[in-house]
Amino acid sequence: MSQYVANELQEVPIESYDEFVRYFEEACKPRTQWRIGTEYEKVGVCKTDGRAAPFTGGIEEVLRRMAERFGWQPVLEEGRVIALSGPRASITLEPGGQLELSGEPWVNVHEAGREFREHVRQIVAIGEELGIAFIGLGMQPVSRVDEIEWVPKARYRIMAPYMEKVGSLGHRMMKQTATVQVNIDFESEADAIAKLRLGNALAPILNAMFANSPLSDGDLNGYLSFRGHIWTDTDPDRCGLLPFVFARETGFTDYVEYALDVPMYFIVRGERWIDMTHMTFRKFWREGYEGQRATVADWNAHLTTLFPEARMKRYIEIRSVDSQPPELMLAVPALVKGVFYDPDGLLAAWDLVKHWRWEERLQVYHDAHRGGLRAKIRGLELRELARELVDIAEYGLDRQRPPGEESEAMYLEQVRDWVRRGVCPAERVIEKWVGPWDRRPERLVEGLAYRSSAAEG
Repeated sequence: MSQYVANELQEVPIESYDEFVRYFEEACKPRTQWRIGTEYEKVGVCKTDGRAAPFTGGIEEVLRRMAERFGWQPVLEEGRVIALSGPRASITLEPGGQLELSGEPWVNVHEAGREFREHVRQIVAIGEELGIAFIGLGMQPVSRVDEIEWVPKARYRIMAPYMEKVGSLGHRMMKQTATVQVNIDFESEADAIAKLRLGNALAPILNAMFANSPLSDGDLNGYLSFRGHIWTDTDPDRCGLLPFVFARETGFTDYVEYALDVPMYFIVRGERWIDMTHMTFRKFWREGYEGQRATVADWNAHLTTLFPEARMKRYIEIRSVDSQPPELMLAVPALVKGVFYDPDGLLAAWDLVKHWRWEERLQVYHDAHRGGLRAKIRGLELRELARELVDIAEYGLDRQRPPGEESEAMYLEQVRDWVRRGVCPAERVIEKWVGPWDRRPERLVEGLAYRSSAAEG
């Protein structure tokens, strides 16, 4: 969930339907301006027992010390530090205190890697002082959802009660899960839809490759990606796969229509957060509410509250991957860049999944959460498709490599090996949890904690 700050221009009311479409049209960029942005979420735990690090005296203190020591600017809400801002990057908190670096948009993964390693160096240093470890899992492994302190943000006070009305796992999503998301640019309406379509189509494969949330509430939960499953029972209006993107003639208007009919969460007026969960954005735009009219800022904020597997804002966001151990984090933007930023790669990846019927897409989407790379579609295990996808990504990265630079395909080496063997990160965690870790949370923390060595290279 990204923090949104309005500017004066965006406070202008939306007068015509065309403005919704123009919002996306104006985001088109020539290929020379394409960048890749990555959002890395990490679960913070107490080193001694693996329980969620509290916000008060824990994660908030991490933010305070990062601001004091590393030049970040603290962002306050009601007197509490709830985020940090930098020149082009930010650090925000998910509702349960999960720490997210929203990285600067970079030309290549090498640059993103330098930023990520510096971030790891900072959080490990501060965490050591406070007895907090950040671990490479897609889910809080020990604490129950009711044991995790809410981050005191106004938007979460609106979202939390609404979540309980529309699904049974919304609070788990908010307080326990962590992901790594990749943001990519588009040059035209056709390019945007092709990427949005492929992002949704590849969701089961990406989730299976990087499944990494087999533990919750202190033991195995029966899933390889419980985080992925949680999203299926969070809010059907705004989560899951988007069926309309697979229609032959799809454009910006179709995404506008989808977004207009999703219930809102809030609007912000000055310091006041107004609960809007009782109406869709379409109704708000047409009728207003208590003297307020819909603005571009409201539309922008609304788009950040839609959570399909791939979504569109002023860029396309790929959202299907569990948070990873540090050695695999950069594999995610590398894979996405290799596939989505190479024209041949985009087509080749679509060829892998274009013939599936909607019912098949839904089935394998659900099956991947439990079965990982062993989940099947049309008799074919996802690991076979994942192997091809890695090949496509490596080819695309090699084609994008400037003369004299090392290929970004280097970040896919470990993933290639795991996919060839048909295993995912969760299976390594399970093996150790029931083996050498002896189901002891402190051993899990020791085995999965980010270390300063991850900041080297």
